[in-house]
Amino acid sequence: MNILLNPKPVQELYDTDIVYQTTFWGQVKQRLGWNVMAFDVPFPRADADVLVLERSLVADSAIAHVPQGPEYGPAPEAYGRFLERLSASMAEHLHPDTVCIRYDLPWPDPSLVADADPSSDSRTGLRRPPDRLRELRMNIGTEGWNLRKAPMDSIVADSLVVDLTGTPEEILTRMKPKTRYNIALAARRGVEVHTASAAALPDFYDLYLQTARRNGFAPCGDRHFSSLFQVPGGGRSPAELSFHLAVAEGEIIAGTIVAGAGRTATFLFGASGNRFRNRMGSCAVHWHAMLAARAAGYENYDMGAIAPYPDEGHPFFGMYRFKTGFGGRMVHRVGTWDYVLRPDAYAHLRNMEMMNRALRPD
Repeated sequence: MNILLNPKPVQELYDTDIVYQTTFWGQVKQRLGWNVMAFDVPFPRADADVLVLERSLVADSAIAHVPQGPEYGPAPEAYGRFLERLSASMAEHLHPDTVCIRYDLPWPDPSLVADADPSSDSRTGLRRPPDRLRELRMNIGTEGWNLRKAPMDSIVADSLVVDLTGTPEEILTRMKPKTRYNIALAARRGVEVHTASAAALPDFYDLYLQTARRNGFAPCGDRHFSSLFQVPGGGRSPAELSFHLAVAEGEIIAGTIVAGAGRTATFLFGASGNRFRNRMGSCAVHWHAMLAARAAGYENYDMGAIAPYPDEGHPFFGMYRFKTGFGGRMVHRVGTWDYVLRPDAYAHLRNMEMMNRALRPD
């Protein structure tokens, strides 16, 4: 039996801590060319709903994307059966040429287990099994075995969440000594952090391009940032944007864009320049953003993507080392999964994504 989905206005999405499932995020993505939909999902909670994004690909095909949703899911052993039923109902509302429904699942990851291999790096402590084994587990109990692990996690599978409760001094105490030292060092070296307006986005985008070149990733266009500040707001699940810039000797050296929803402030984008890197501007700007989020009443500061364990070979190890210095707890989510609707077209899409992944610099 499929799960009954009731279409609803995007402005009526329920309040949530997940910014990617808010009215705000739907409005941002709509400005970027996505078709935006919302549905009530009466299982497993009566007040559950989901934001769904859809866009065209090439050759009469489309993809549906559920960013960090649905927020509520069943017990881990029923993940696959639930997604199969949900997808069957959702497909009735999608473009007939939709290749797959891509879920960025925020649910706890049951596959992350203690690493018992004595030949492995004992510092990691945890590991995920190969995707094929994860797919086997996810599809147990389903009828079609149509769930595939996506080539990459679209948003965030593993993140670092800092507790903002308590006094600023207590938050600092929960950090690692080196991070506390670097925050103080930034102040001693003349770094000042202020809250900025959208007028400063060109300066931030220049930093972002420097960061992309330095770290070897393909940058997105500046409209992805400007769109954040152009939505009308409102709805039952709004979000509050905050924009922070660190300055040294009159030059902008680091910046963050943060969105607050429910009880959680989520770090969306960050950038740092190539000059004055010894001024610790990134530490200073995150600390300023945390204090601003705490003052606004948020209880958590989600710092975004990190490696799931301290593996120096992981592409996110640098972020792991930097972000875990701020204390907090690691959150391990199931990540991005595809429910396949058109197998032949999906095979082509997957091959293209795997090729792009292989061409990415380390």
